[in-house]
Amino acid sequence: MSRIDELLDFLAEKGKHPRATILEEVQRTGRRPVGCMPIYAPDEIVYAGGFLPVGLWGGDVEYELSDRFLQSFTCSIMRANIELGMRGVYDMLTAVIIPVFCDTLKCICDDWVAAVPAVPRIPIVYAQNRKTDAGKTYMAQEFNHVRTMLETIGGVAITEDSMMEAIGIYDDWTDAMQEFTKAAAQHPGLVSAERRHYIIKAGFFMEKTRYTQYIREITEELQKLPESNYDGIRVVVTGVLLDAPELLKTFDETGIAIAADDLAQESRQFRVRNGTKGTALQRMAERVANRDGCSFLYDCDKQKGPMLINLVKEYQADGLIVCMLKFCEAEEFDYPIYKTECEQADIPLLYFEINQKADSAEQIRTRLQSFREMLT
Repeated sequence: MSRIDELLDFLAEKGKHPRATILEEVQRTGRRPVGCMPIYAPDEIVYAGGFLPVGLWGGDVEYELSDRFLQSFTCSIMRANIELGMRGVYDMLTAVIIPVFCDTLKCICDDWVAAVPAVPRIPIVYAQNRKTDAGKTYMAQEFNHVRTMLETIGGVAITEDSMMEAIGIYDDWTDAMQEFTKAAAQHPGLVSAERRHYIIKAGFFMEKTRYTQYIREITEELQKLPESNYDGIRVVVTGVLLDAPELLKTFDETGIAIAADDLAQESRQFRVRNGTKGTALQRMAERVANRDGCSFLYDCDKQKGPMLINLVKEYQADGLIVCMLKFCEAEEFDYPIYKTECEQADIPLLYFEINQKADSAEQIRTRLQSFREMLT
């Protein structure tokens, strides 16, 4: 096996087995894990406190306990998170940070206290008018609230110097991930949709400096290779996530490669660096202000459509695939707007609903096959 295959398989396996990866990192680093719910938790503050930030993005589980707190029309990520919490899977966490972006997350903040009392929760509310001076000041205050609660719960001091150091580490990760996704797009046969997803997902469970070293080595190895000839179509994907094993396999088996993505679980996480001026918390607030094209953040200019069109053109993709998380109102509200814009730009578009249980995988397989045939 070549070095590049070893590296790709190593990180993909880390992404496929979150609990094992987290326990290994806790043992290796001595950092206590802190859960970070979607979509933009302040990981830098967690890291600065000597904790291990852990992404909580649900999973494919049967809902046996969570129905006591959540309706059937709640998105699969949050139903799974409450289910796993009630089963005791998250009892190893020191705390869980819950960013409030939608009505479901507002409920989760309250439900968590009763459903998972063993794990303290830290809520954070993001500013609607995040680009104004008042919005940035408010965000810095919210981040400081998270800092204070972590210090109290964890019994640690989170200093300005430690937060500045963490910002540097996370900005380095941001740069590395942007380079990796560009390099991966040149080698879709080697970095399949499934591999790509799990490699990115591993970053939610590993200590950031170690993970970034692996990503940089993978990127260097990819850049040494000649650009591959791919006998399939390349697409841009948008939505909350593409975290369904059967669906990912369908992409690969159908001959559909991901040229670029606008997924909340993937590239939206590392699309923007922190700011460069002010205190650590002010720099983090600046990054929130600069996050554009995301359905979870107020955008009066509705930049998502033009951004997606530019991604398709920049990566010379054959079309756009919308992976709509079922019952996600924030994403659903934006869809009619950018759908019209993409149609006016003559960009082929496929829309389907998904949830993490992938109970409609065969139907989606048929639609993906038809989409590919239409474009070839």
